[in-house]
Amino acid sequence: MLSPISEVVMSRSKPKPSARSKPAKTPTRKLKRNGGPSAVRSRKTKHDRILGMLHTRSGATIAAMARATGWQAHSVRGFLAGVVKKKLKQNLTSEKTSSGRVYRIVGSKLLVSSGKATPEVENPHA
Repeated sequence: MLSPISEVVMSRSKPKPSARSKPAKTPTRKLKRNGGPSAVRSRKTKHDRILGMLHTRSGATIAAMARATGWQAHSVRGFLAGVVKKKLKQNLTSEKTSSGRVYRIVGSKLLVSSGKATPEVENPHA
């Protein structure tokens, strides 16, 4: 035989959700501000920003590249060594100036047609 309290507990239905619990959100599509084809903008990645800065005649400092990307200085140096020099095989030079060490890429062009920054290679198998 069950006690009156256990009968009440067993007869209860599922607990109601608390005011804090919220139903899952359904994904919504973001609308373009201006609408139409004129609203389509090309995205400039952080890699593109740094490579663009390095291709300028004046070059760029570590601090300037860090500000442009939001990265820390050691991350910028790692990008220069790992991506620019090793993967892209760009001719990265640095020069000590009164404003600090300035880095620039000399002697190669940036290909933009593919959407990725790749070095220009002139018949590597010849």
